[in-house]
This record gives sequence, structure tokens and C-alpha cells, in this order.
Amino acid sequence: MARILTLFTNLFPLWVLLACGIALFEPGWFTWFGKQWIVWGLAVIMLGMGITLKVEDFKRVLNMPLAVAVGFVAQYTIMPLLGWSIARLLKLDTAFAVGLILVSCCPGGTASNVVAYLARANLALSVLMTMCSTFAAVFMTPLLTKLLASEYVHVDAISLLLDTVKVVLAPLLIGLGLNQCAPRMVRFMLPTAPLLSVTFITLICASIIGQQAASIRESGGTLVLAVFLLHAVGFALGWGFAWLFGYEETIRRTISIEVGMQNSGLGAVLAKSSFAHLPAAPTPCALSAVFHSIIGSLLAGMWRMFPPREQSNSGGATQDGK
Repeated sequence: MARILTLFTNLFPLWVLLACGIALFEPGWFTWFGKQWIVWGLAVIMLGMGITLKVEDFKRVLNMPLAVAVGFVAQYTIMPLLGWSIARLLKLDTAFAVGLILVSCCPGGTASNVVAYLARANLALSVLMTMCSTFAAVFMTPLLTKLLASEYVHVDAISLLLDTVKVVLAPLLIGLGLNQCAPRMVRFMLPTAPLLSVTFITLICASIIGQQAASIRESGGTLVLAVFLLHAVGFALGWGFAWLFGYEETIRRTISIEVGMQNSGLGAVLAKSSFAHLPAAPTPCALSAVFHSIIGSLLAGMWRMFPPREQSNSGGATQDGK
């Protein structure tokens, strides 16, 4: 039974590709999985990841502040500059250019924690990076979007904070508490947790693509290419950025995932509220959710099969090994 669960989990990229392909032409199959379901789905995913964590995991992460700083800097330099450059290079229409730049300026999304979990990267580090970039998004996202898109984007800081607590922090803390207080129940739940995560992230991706199916079909290949390049190059540069600092493979993979995956849901909400005069602006955000999940799931599947030969607990570069 365990082998079957592992097999279905490792086929994560196939399920995402298949579901999103169907949603593009038969949206009704997945659009029932709406906003509230997505929020609860992410909460369940984070709870599943929380039960795999121990307090010691976070203590080790807190001993490598430079790794968190490297990921933070990479997140808010590589992706925004990529979004701006690709929009200019491909000469995107105004609405698509604004949407692409906006999503590139968003923080790392909770889906990055899912992929880090499935890829057997440093989950605790991934969660901490996501939290830091999310809190900083209150200032960084509107500032960078204004600089690169020449328009100001309003971010509801209280709403963003509450969403972070509800979807990320609270479920993780509950899972962490269960791991500490009810280890027998956690051992019973652990075998099915990865497959449950795969199921929910597949439904989330297909739901988003289904809701924007008509707009995506009408946009042509240029927008698809732009969003693909944003994330594919983002993953690669994130890995390379960590490599420049001398981090081990596990940390490189974690930073690559954090840089390559954005909070596309936040981008879509901001696009609708702040750029209402550009109805097509949320479309790149919807595509972003699909592409970063597909690329991330492909990497997760590959990295699950080829784990790093040497995994140390020191946190990578010697600067953090305090």
C-alpha cells in the first residue's frame, strides 16, 4: 500500500498537467472548487506539512539567517526584474504586461512549501522564507510594482496578514502541536499526507485555469511563453544564486523553489482591485499559478527520485553554521 501511495505522489506532475489541460476546455469540471475551497484546501495542505515538522527543525533554520536573507533578496530582485524584462522583450499588451509585472513582485506562495515538502527540500526553511517574503510584501509588492509598472498597487496589509495566519501559520502550528502532543496519530496520518497535498494542489491549479479558460485561449501563445519564461528562468536563477553563496544542494533547491513560485492568488486579487480598468490584467496571474505548479511539480518529482548525495544539518554555507 505504501508503494502505491508513493507512486501516485511521485506522479504529481502528470496529475497537474492532465487536470489543467481538461480545465482549459471543460472548465466546469473544476470551477466548482472555488475561492473558499481553495483557502481550505491550502489550509489542509499546510496542516499536512505541519505534522512532519518538529521544533528542532525551526531551531536549525534559525541558525542560518544568511540562507533566509539570500532567499529574500533573490525573491525580490530576480523575479521582479525578470517580469519587467520579459514584458518589454515580448512587447506584451499593457494589461498583460502589468499583470505579469504585478505577479512577479508578489511574495512566495504557499504552493512553494508544498513543492519543497514533496521535493524533500528543507521544508522549515521554505516556510520561514515564505513567511518573511509575505510580511514584507505589504511594502515590497506595491513599491516594486510602482517602480516597474509605473503605477501604484494598494495592498490591504491587515487582510494579507490575516490570510497568512489563517492559511499558513495557524495550520502549521496545529500540525506542529499534533506532532509534539499526539505522535501516534501523526504516524497514522503521515503515509497519506503527501498524496492529500497532491490532490488539493491539483484541484487548486485546475480551478484557477478553468476560471480564466476563455481569456487564456484568446490571449495566444505570447502570454503563455511570457509566463513560462518568468517561472522557468526564475527557478534556474534561484538555484544559481544560492550556488554562488556556496550552499549545499538541499538549500539550493529550497531557494530555487521559493524564487520560482509566486503567490499568484494575491496577484490576481490585486490585479482585479487595483487595475479594474484593465480586465485582462489578472490573466497572467492565473497562468502563473499553473506554470509555477507544473514546473515545480516536475522538479519535485525529479528531486524526489534523485535526492542530494550529502545532506547536512548545518544549513549550508559556513557563515550560517553558528
